[in-house]
Amino acid sequence: MNRSDLQRLSNARIREAKVLFAAGEYSGAYYLAGYAVECALKACIAKATQLHDFPDKDRAQKSYSHRPIDLLKVAKLYDELEAAMRSNPLLDTSWTIVCEWSEQSRYETRSEQDVAALLEAILQPENGVLPWIERRW
Repeated sequence: MNRSDLQRLSNARIREAKVLFAAGEYSGAYYLAGYAVECALKACIAKATQLHDFPDKDRAQKSYSHRPIDLLKVAKLYDELEAAMRSNPLLDTSWTIVCEWSEQSRYETRSEQDVAALLEAILQPENGVLPWIERRW
C-alpha cells in the first residue's frame, strides 16, 4: 500500500461514513470516520518515507498504530499541529474529539450526536482535522 492508496482509502472511508450517518447507522459511521483520519495520517507517514532508504524499525512498527496521536508523531506533524492549535482553538477542540476515537470503536454503540460531533471535527473546512492533514499529505 502506498501514499495514493491511503489517500483514496481516507476519502472512501469519509464518504462511507457520511452515507451511514445519513442512513442512521451511527456506530458504523463513527468507526469509519475515525478510520478516514487514520488513513490520512498514514498517507503523511508514507509521504515522508524516502525511496530506497532502509526503514527505521521503531518508526515502521509505530506506523501500524491506530491511535491518531501516535500516528501524528510518527508523521512528524505533532509540533506543527500543536502550533496550529495554539492559534486556532477550534482546531484544538476538533483534534480532542478525534483523539477520542480508537479502533475499539467498532465494538461500541454510538449516538447520532457522537457521530455528528466527530464528523464536524473531521470535516470543518477551516477547523477540521482532515483538511489540516490533507494539506500535508
